[in-house]
This record gives sequence, structure tokens and C-alpha cells, in this order.
Amino acid sequence: MNTPILAVDGGGTNCRIVCCAGGQRHVVGVGPANVASDFEGAVARIVAGLEQLAGQLQQPLRTLCRQPAYLGLAGVTGPQMAERVAEALPLELLRVEDDRRSALVGAHAGGDGAIAHCGTGSFLALQRQGAQRFAGGWGAVLGDEASAQWVGRKALSAALDVVDGLTDSTDLTEALLREFDGPAGIVAFAGQARPYEVGQVARKVTAAAEVGDAVGVALMREAAMQLLQVLERMGWTPELPLCLTGGIGPQYEPYLPEVARAALVAPQGAPLEGAITLAQSFAAEVQS
Repeated sequence: MNTPILAVDGGGTNCRIVCCAGGQRHVVGVGPANVASDFEGAVARIVAGLEQLAGQLQQPLRTLCRQPAYLGLAGVTGPQMAERVAEALPLELLRVEDDRRSALVGAHAGGDGAIAHCGTGSFLALQRQGAQRFAGGWGAVLGDEASAQWVGRKALSAALDVVDGLTDSTDLTEALLREFDGPAGIVAFAGQARPYEVGQVARKVTAAAEVGDAVGVALMREAAMQLLQVLERMGWTPELPLCLTGGIGPQYEPYLPEVARAALVAPQGAPLEGAITLAQSFAAEVQS
């Protein structure tokens, strides 16, 4: 379609804003944008990204903000949060949803399939015969199982279990205790760190698991089984294509049972592609 549109894919680690106009795409990245964990910061970064995009396009911000816009944002927990986001932004014609639908639409190009999306946060989504279902995405305190922050937090807890003599130490737990200057440092870090900062610890877990570290392998296997159990409760069956997406999601493949690995496919598109598709649909709705 020829109508210029804006699409926003906002996650706990990174947010991207794209303007599609005249057959061209202009994209800016603005850093983390989770409106539940940091509403003011997320809004400020989105606004700054819109200003940057307007500068690239050499047009006033108010002109850019008249374009139909679809925002798929981490932390949009319901209509009230969506309305709060809409009121805080200068966009005039917009639809605000959580980031789950755009990820699902992007991964399977609008067709049937399932995704287990694990970045800083996590959620699962499934489409069968056009009907969509979602689970998770409730944040670091109440959910986000198998997310990077969940894996990072579990690894830090495992290091504290070593201190308490409840489990054997491994190279991973020893490395964490050294990095954070012992248990007091781990507790201090966990008390003030944002979810994406805790999620950075997961990089050490995945690396440790790859070389057979017992704690690393156990955490990755536990996370993978958490995902599979929820997918099956949602109605996933092996004939439905499954994508592992997000920063840590694809790294769960070796820890899934063969029946799930056989269903894995590469995503056809990123969440931003899904947001663009949904922005185009939104523009068609408002113009009809």
C-alpha cells in the first residue's frame, strides 16, 4: 500500500521504529522500551526516536506523527496501559498493543504456527486456523519463565546455593561469585539491577552450558522444558511449525526433546516485520 505508516517494535532490550513511505524504509533504534518496568524512560526513548526519524526524513515531527502508527510494546498489560502510552506520545493516529502479536505475525508471515519468544522477557504465542492465543509476558516479578533475566536470576541463585552448601560448585557459579565479589555483591546487584541487566548474566549461562557446565546445562534444560510444557497446554502439537525467537530463545534448541526439535523452523520475519504488517492493516482500517 502507498500510505506512509509507522511501526514500532519495543522490547526490554531494544526498540526499533520504522517509517515506510514511497517504497522505502527508514529505521532507528532507541534502546530498551518496556513500558511496565520503565514507563517514562520508554516513552522518552520512543519520542527521541520519532524526532530522529523526522530528522532523517527532513520533515517536521508533527507531520510524521500524523501517519497511522502501530506499536507493539513490551509491558502493555492491558487497555489501560495502552491508553496511557497513547496519551503520552505525540502520535495522532495509533494502535498500541503488547509485543506478542507482532512477533507471531512476523515469525510466520501471518500464517499458522507457534513461537517461544525469549529475550529480556518471554512469552508464547500460537496461531491455528487463524485463531491466535498468547501466554506469558507478565514481567520479571510474576513470570517471564525461560527469559534471559529468568536464566540470569536462576544462575545467581545457584551461586548462592553453593555458598549455602546446598549444591556443588561449578566453573559457572565460581565465575559469578568472583565477578560480583561474593554473595553480598550478588544480592546488592540483584536488588538494584533492571531486568535487561540481569539478563546479561544469561550470556555466561549459555556459554557455560555449551561446554558442559552442570549448572549451565541444568538451567538451559529447565528453561526449555518450561517452554514446551506451556506450549502443549496452549494446544501446540508437533505438526504446527515452531519458532524460537529472541536473544536467548534459539539457544534452547539442543535442550528440547526430538519431537519439538523436528517442528522447529526459522522465522520468516522479525517482530518488526509483523509490526509493519499490522500497521498496514491498521492504516487500511482507518481509511476504509
